[in-house]
Amino acid sequence: MMAASPMNESMIEVRRGDVPLIVSFPHTGTEIPADITGGFLSPARALRDTDWHIHELYGFVHGLGATTVRTPWSRSVIDVNRDPSGASLYPGQATTELCPLVTFDGEPLYRPGAEPDGAEVARRRAAYFDPFHASLAAEVERLLSRHGRVVLYDAHSIRSVVPRLFEGRLPQFNIGTYGGRSCAPELTAAIERACAAGPFDQVTNGRFKGGHITRRHGAPERGVHAVQMELAIRGYLDEPAGDEPPPAFDPARAAALTDCLRGALAACLAFATA
Repeated sequence: MMAASPMNESMIEVRRGDVPLIVSFPHTGTEIPADITGGFLSPARALRDTDWHIHELYGFVHGLGATTVRTPWSRSVIDVNRDPSGASLYPGQATTELCPLVTFDGEPLYRPGAEPDGAEVARRRAAYFDPFHASLAAEVERLLSRHGRVVLYDAHSIRSVVPRLFEGRLPQFNIGTYGGRSCAPELTAAIERACAAGPFDQVTNGRFKGGHITRRHGAPERGVHAVQMELAIRGYLDEPAGDEPPPAFDPARAAALTDCLRGALAACLAFATA
């Protein structure tokens, strides 16, 4: 049975299912609070690095009985997939902060002098970051108590070419397991097989090895197996350029990729219920 839980004050969206599978959507939000909007150079630029339409691409997971956790807030407000301590997820490589100051391309997000200071970052963390992780942790514990094993699948996408972040063109499927520490190798292998069923390239623990969500909540020794899937946008959408918004989600355009993703999520569920 699928149930939508009431949204909390921070508007974290939780749709509860009964099977031991959780899909998180940390970067699909496009909401920017009114008191923050004025500090940005451009609201359109603030949305440039959104994981466009990912929660629509994975809309089928509710039919599987999976639970979903989504924040509606833009990653430019606060990035719930960054370590709040400020430690880099990828030392020595370009990345963005908990409250990003620049786009993936390195362009400034804020008007000069309007950047969030330490107090503002702390306020946003309490208002938007902590409630997301509390909701996610609560769903993990709810399902773990029922099933003894849970898969947390963290869903993302990014433009295929972002020179500041990586060289060349990103593979279609980028599977991240924190170097094998956030989930069992059998789960990784099952997801890899599902991705290989389509006409797409893939890599495991390449440029994207899993962000804060995967690293914080993945605990295979407890039965919590977390994996991040970073998709190249080209597989389901004509990629936007600059600050232009992307086209609307088209299920037909995304059909081939969706077939592989269905296989990947089915593999997650089979692993969790084995």
